[in-house]
Amino acid sequence: MVITKRQDRPGPTLTRCNVDWVRIDRIFARLDREPEPPEIVVPGMSRTRKVLLGSTVVFYIAIVWLVLASSWLVLLDWKVMLFRPYEQWPEVHEFLDYFVVLGQRGPTAVMIAAWLGWRSWRQHTLRPLLVMAASLLLLNITVGAVKIGLGRLGPHYATEIGSAELFMGGDIFPSGHTANAVVTWGILAYLATTPGARRWLSVLSATVALSVGATTVYLGTHWLSDVLLGWAAGLLILLALPWVEPTIARAEAYIFEMRDRWRSRRALAPAAPGTAEPVAPVAVPSIRQGADPVPAREPVGSGGGRYASTRPAQHLPAPAAHLAPRPHAVRSERAPVTPAGSRRPPQARGGSGAHAPHPAR
Repeated sequence: MVITKRQDRPGPTLTRCNVDWVRIDRIFARLDREPEPPEIVVPGMSRTRKVLLGSTVVFYIAIVWLVLASSWLVLLDWKVMLFRPYEQWPEVHEFLDYFVVLGQRGPTAVMIAAWLGWRSWRQHTLRPLLVMAASLLLLNITVGAVKIGLGRLGPHYATEIGSAELFMGGDIFPSGHTANAVVTWGILAYLATTPGARRWLSVLSATVALSVGATTVYLGTHWLSDVLLGWAAGLLILLALPWVEPTIARAEAYIFEMRDRWRSRRALAPAAPGTAEPVAPVAVPSIRQGADPVPAREPVGSGGGRYASTRPAQHLPAPAAHLAPRPHAVRSERAPVTPAGSRRPPQARGGSGAHAPHPAR
């Protein structure tokens, strides 16, 4: 009976592991792909957008002029304020205290930035985050400048009935909550890549912005004209974003270029001093001009070469281990090397063959 040794073959467990790894690779490959069309269309300054931008500018100027002139709009502000909506419907006061947070810059910026950061990772672009940063920067500059310049006081700090309360050191005109709600939530619609998503997100952002503005009037923290100007200020930022797109594209290209430079420098960085291999010193033989004298004896043993007997080994200069070989100097340029002792033969003294010593100097 002959017993043959069976060759080992991979079992089903190994094959199943390979299949699992292939599936995991496919999952990561799908996660790494863009879920939306790879070509992201950047909105341009169309004719409709220009018309809306011009109309919003006219509305913005009209609101400011009506408040500066203490017109009927200021009287309407006082009527709404004296009506005290928060006392008429106290049952919704607690809910609206939390709902108005959707217009605060800090919490909304964190929520929207988290979502746009995820989109930037999926689409391999920094444009969503850069658009948000640019819009918030423009919002802070424009709204902040008007607030400080006009200095209007809020309803709770009003001093004279019927007055516009301008140039009193306040900072509520226009409404920052309302303008921030328009810009922060409107960015989602602006960055949408499909017409359906843009339409639904536009409705959502408009609803949130209108509700936040009305909530500030209900709570008595803003005049009605503050909210109207806040809506106009936020809409101006969204409509003017296509003009900022070239700057955003240049900023994105610069950031990616700096990232590539940093990666290349990190890849070419030298190893740690403790891990570097020692450099062996390079022996540089001395070269003489003219014919070489025949040495008295050939070196034996450690391979000194032909020139080993022409100069004592202890007087050869040790080449530096960290320097490359330099061009050799001619014999006249090299410093003379004097061996130990004197090379002069003993001179005869008094004709006897010994030389007389030199007088001391």
